[in-house]
Amino acid sequence: MKLISVIGCVALGSLLTAGVMHYRYTKTTDTLQLTKEWDKVFAKSDKVDTRKVTFKNRYGITLVGDLYLPKDVQGKMPAIAVSGPFGAVKEQSSGLYAQTMAERGFITLAFDPSFTGESGGNVRDVASPDINTEDFSAAVDYLTTLDNVDENKIGIIGICGWGGFALNAAAMDTRIKATVTSTMYDMTRVSSKGYNDVMSADDLYKLRERLNAQRTKDYKSGTFAKADGLPEKLTGNEPQFVQDYYGYYKTPIGFHKRSINSNGHWNTTSALSLITQPILAYADTIKSPVLMIHGEKAHSRYFSEGAYAKLTGNNKELMIIPGANHVDLYYKTDVIPFDKMEQFFKNNLK
Repeated sequence: MKLISVIGCVALGSLLTAGVMHYRYTKTTDTLQLTKEWDKVFAKSDKVDTRKVTFKNRYGITLVGDLYLPKDVQGKMPAIAVSGPFGAVKEQSSGLYAQTMAERGFITLAFDPSFTGESGGNVRDVASPDINTEDFSAAVDYLTTLDNVDENKIGIIGICGWGGFALNAAAMDTRIKATVTSTMYDMTRVSSKGYNDVMSADDLYKLRERLNAQRTKDYKSGTFAKADGLPEKLTGNEPQFVQDYYGYYKTPIGFHKRSINSNGHWNTTSALSLITQPILAYADTIKSPVLMIHGEKAHSRYFSEGAYAKLTGNNKELMIIPGANHVDLYYKTDVIPFDKMEQFFKNNLK
């Protein structure tokens, strides 16, 4: 059976087409090139001050974020770290979420995960269940150092693939007092089982063989083969969700030059850790409040429903947005339930 490719928000692309594009092992980002101008895909708010910041995670990787501060900031305030979607940058959805929540009275930090966007990491375009979970905790580390942040009132928002990493971070990091996931993907589930869990055990083993064979080729050649991403043009025969991704990432609505989903490709072997390290294994141990948001019509809805079923306690909620698809929750401010999110954080960061 042909393995299902993971495209778009996931953007791992076809895991069977490695070898078309290669990038050298030696590519590094020891010197970060930080953009000074406003280059977001959304309009700048006149209610919020923004500044670029850097901070390190436990692995010594320098992360770059945009800090959003309400203009009337005073005293110790609650704070929220935001990241995602998977393969996006902080100038896209996470920045929109962060700016909007800052307008509503929170200090917020939208950041690029390790190996992507403006953040560091000596190899580019790589994902890691461990390191990307750590990235959320590193953002919490940074927020605790700010004079205007109450370190006992910090929450997180994870969008798309970073929704799963957010739940893993909430299970690990007790400093995270409240978590919101929006249009969540479980990247480890989709990478190891395909969409709708169609992959068999034999399929998974064959995938491991292919990925490890590619790893050998990469090491011998000193390069990284790149996986397919979104098409440069639509034929009209793509699944609707791929067309939806294209309508955001490949058009002026959401295109950004530093976004993997808009303008790049994941490393093919990036999937190796995702297929063997399930990030929701300890979701049932999360004691802090969780709000999960998903679109009724989203192809990915089953990820949130499956994750929600693992959660325990009476402080967890799954909110289904009528008529919304997966990508609607990336940027449509009349669809994203910001009122609900604001009330959730105000109730739980106090």
